[in-house]
Amino acid sequence: MDQTWTEQVVQLAGTDIGLVQGGSGEPLLILHGELGHPTWLSFHEDLSNDFTLSIPSHPGYGKSPQLDWIMNMRDMAGWYLHALDEMDLPPVNVLGLSLGGWLAAEMATMNPNTFKKMALVGSPGIKPSEGEIFDMFLVVAKEYMSESVLDKDSVAEFKQICPDDPSPDQIETWEIAREESCRLAWKPYMYYPGLPNLLGRIKSLPTLIVWGDKDPIVPLNVGEIYHKSIQESELKIIQNCGHQPEIEKPKEFVKILKDFFKN
Repeated sequence: MDQTWTEQVVQLAGTDIGLVQGGSGEPLLILHGELGHPTWLSFHEDLSNDFTLSIPSHPGYGKSPQLDWIMNMRDMAGWYLHALDEMDLPPVNVLGLSLGGWLAAEMATMNPNTFKKMALVGSPGIKPSEGEIFDMFLVVAKEYMSESVLDKDSVAEFKQICPDDPSPDQIETWEIAREESCRLAWKPYMYYPGLPNLLGRIKSLPTLIVWGDKDPIVPLNVGEIYHKSIQESELKIIQNCGHQPEIEKPKEFVKILKDFFKN
C-alpha cells in the first residue's frame, strides 16, 4: 500500500518540530504519549479517511529538539498554545493519547477556546484516589510497552511498535522520550495537584474520555475524575482493554472517535 502520510521538520514557536501529516477533511490534532509518536498505524489510517491529521513531536521527542525552559507539563502546554497561534488554526479538534491527553487538558484549562472538541485517552495528569499510576522508569521502555496492553500476542500491531529485537535507533528514540517525560512529570509523578480544580474552566468544550476497563498504567479512576471535573464530558469505557485502545481495539476506538468528532 502506498504511504498516505508525509513527515517533515517545520519551524514553530521558535524551534524545529517534527510533523507527520496525512488524510483529508476537517483538521484533527493528535498529541502523542510519553514514548513519542510510534509510527503511522491502522487507527491513523482509518481516521485519515475523514480527517486531516497533524501529529507533531513535542519538543524533546523524536526529531524535535529539547527546549531547556520547558520544565513541566504546564510549560509544554504554554509552548503548544504559542505554536497553534502560529499555525493559524481555527478552534481545532484534538486527540490526546496518554501523556498527550494530559497535555491537551492543561492547554484547555489555559484557553478553553483553543479546541473545538477534545478527546482524552488513558490520560495521566490527575492523582488517582484508587490505585496508582504505573512507574515507567522502574522498567525499560520495551517492558513498559508490554505492560501497557493486556495481551501483546493478541495485538496485531504490537510488534510494529515494539519489535522483539529493536534497532539501536529505536532504543535511542525511546530513551530520549523517557528522559523528556521524566523532566516533565517526575515530581510529582505523572500528575499536577491543581489540575482537577482547574478543569472547572472547561465548561462548554465537548470532551470525550476514553479508557480501557483494565488499564494497568493509569487507573480507570483517573478517567472518572476527569469525567466528574469537566462539565461537558462523556466517559466511554472499552471492555477487555488495557492502556492503548488505539492499538488493542482499533476498530471500536475509531468508531467511538468518529461518532464524537463528526456529530
